[in-house]
Amino acid sequence: MGGFSIWHWLVVLVIVALVFGTKKLRNIGEDMGSAIKSFRKGMQDGDDTSKPSELKADPPATAQTSSESEKDRAEH
Repeated sequence: MGGFSIWHWLVVLVIVALVFGTKKLRNIGEDMGSAIKSFRKGMQDGDDTSKPSELKADPPATAQTSSESEKDRAEH
């Protein structure tokens, strides 16, 4: 009971084509292809969007800026 030869796979392919029909198999293949493409695009977009958001982060407030804002509140 070794591995399957090319003839075994061809018989399986013919049986699957007879059971499901070639049109349904083509639709399944197209759906899988578009799903893989959108997944890859999402992975690339996820990498691109994470880097600029890290650069856009505001620096933490310092003690000087918070004390200046308290002075402004006291004056008004």
